[in-house]
Amino acid sequence: MTVTPPAAGSARIDPLAPAHPGRWENGPVVVCHLDRAAVPVRLASQRAPELVTEHFEVHRPGGRLLVLHRFRPDELDDDVSALVAGELGAVVDSAPVFERVVTGIVRSTVGDALTAWSTFYANSLAVLRHPDGVAAAGPGAMDGLPGAAYPPEASLAGFAPVHARALEEVGGTTVADLGACFGFLPLLMAERGLDVIATDHTQGTMRLLAAVAGAGVVPEATTRLRTLACDARAVPLGDDAVDTVTAIHLLEHLPASGSAGVVAEMCRVARRRVVVAVPFEDVPDPVYGHLCRFDTDTLTALGEQTGARFRVDEDHGGWLVIDL
Repeated sequence: MTVTPPAAGSARIDPLAPAHPGRWENGPVVVCHLDRAAVPVRLASQRAPELVTEHFEVHRPGGRLLVLHRFRPDELDDDVSALVAGELGAVVDSAPVFERVVTGIVRSTVGDALTAWSTFYANSLAVLRHPDGVAAAGPGAMDGLPGAAYPPEASLAGFAPVHARALEEVGGTTVADLGACFGFLPLLMAERGLDVIATDHTQGTMRLLAAVAGAGVVPEATTRLRTLACDARAVPLGDDAVDTVTAIHLLEHLPASGSAGVVAEMCRVARRRVVVAVPFEDVPDPVYGHLCRFDTDTLTALGEQTGARFRVDEDHGGWLVIDL
């Protein structure tokens, strides 16, 4: 799954910013944990909830979006994103609002910011390492989402094969991962003994990943992973800087016109291999911030433009692997 975490918007999201215990606010979004904080009187709605689902209650006091929940720390992983998309899609209808709600759930469930995110990362990585049996029973199981039209890859267990394939495709010992998002894949790369540069266009995302890596959630990452905030179309690394450059579910977040530029930049930075993975969707999903659609023909055209040897195939989405 690729969900853009703490990102830009009318009010920037700082995932580590101080917050009231059990409550997190940013811009038009307020998230409250019903067992850990009283809903402020000024936010309490006198009307019935706009929406009640298995995991959430939604109000709109004063034009703001108030989301109430009761997640436990052991339930705190990236499958929360699938639940938000599946249950709240009718009201959380854009990537910036989606990002704020997911961030708010993490921050309102555990009091200390770094502890909250370390819990989220540790739980998420545990599923990605051992996905067997989780997809059917875990909190992100798609069968549990009423009316959800999201693919199995929207859950952590469903996306685990994408991470596994990406790890298999790496050539050499040094990697730059573009559009790293939360950075689960770079952490798993570091765990395998690779030296990794995780990049994302959002400084808050990279600051969060650096903090979690420094906290020892993956011990190897304290020395093997570094972060870099940059645009994937202009990566501030030299030519042939690393053995492999990966972009796993990044290109769908960019306008279609931007794909060729990113692939060209990947080929410049990589010495040996470029690995691109994208979802195959009938329609780009706006909740996840998807802007363009891919198929094997689109990926083949991208490969042909590089002039290098490449292969395209389908495996939990589409893959373009370029050997330089």
